Amino acid sequence: MALQYEQIAERLRAYRVGKGLSTDEMAIQLGISRAAIYRLEKGGLIKLEILERISELLGVSIASLLDAGVEYHSNAVSFFERMRQIETTSERVLAHYEPISFVLSSDQYNDHLRQMLIETLPANGPKADLKRQIDDVLRILSERKIQVRQKQPNIASIIGVLEIERFLRLGLVGRLDLPASEQKKRRLAAAFEVERIATFMEQEPVGIQIGLVEGVMPSQTFQIFRRSEGALVSVSPFRLGELPNILTGVAIVTAAREAVELHEAMFNQLWNRAVRGPAGALLLRKLMKRALA
Repeated sequence: MALQYEQIAERLRAYRVGKGLSTDEMAIQLGISRAAIYRLEKGGLIKLEILERISELLGVSIASLLDAGVEYHSNAVSFFERMRQIETTSERVLAHYEPISFVLSSDQYNDHLRQMLIETLPANGPKADLKRQIDDVLRILSERKIQVRQKQPNIASIIGVLEIERFLRLGLVGRLDLPASEQKKRRLAAAFEVERIATFMEQEPVGIQIGLVEGVMPSQTFQIFRRSEGALVSVSPFRLGELPNILTGVAIVTAAREAVELHEAMFNQLWNRAVRGPAGALLLRKLMKRALA
């Protein structure tokens, strides 16, 4: 039961962060003390009455807070915070990223991604709120990148060759009407990241495996987290490559056995026909040469 309350607490924090509420703001709106919020997010007991009020305030069902089957995240901030939490207890991660994994990207990619995300903002709308959401997402992603480097989990990642080629041809852009000189710079920045992936494949550092898959890939990214307390799978519409998206979509996190098994079977099928190691590095460099010609 202690573990269950701890997991509820993690989900509560993720949804609160996604809502943009501080612990003080949440306490005021719920009419309870800040210390009470702190205890809840540390895994303290939650009365049903408080849980109902939290559910209403955060705009999420009690079922999602209690993990009664599936968690739904329409907010990228809460979703990436949840991914950060799950990664801390994961022993192995099987993933399909499109086109590259942010946690394996260079430090420079943080700034590139922020620039791309700002370029995607609509001409009309509350840009200040959207920019704050971008900054929140980037903060959490940066924390995840540091966390992965320190913890060094066992990561196996599959990447689509077509996705990589599109990434190289478009470059690190958030829209398609940039000046030709700027597009060239962005393509070179994309090539830098792909070269980084090629180096990983060539050197095969401990804990990192990458496989390149030719042909059509799943339209959404997914991650399978293997943990001692049971596996989880996440499916996400949010995109962190060229033409990124963190504003629209619904991500799903579930421990349902069927969902985990189906995604593991799909991953294994793709992994078994993936190009890996030095052969994969050679393929990536051929793609770079062709895209930048």
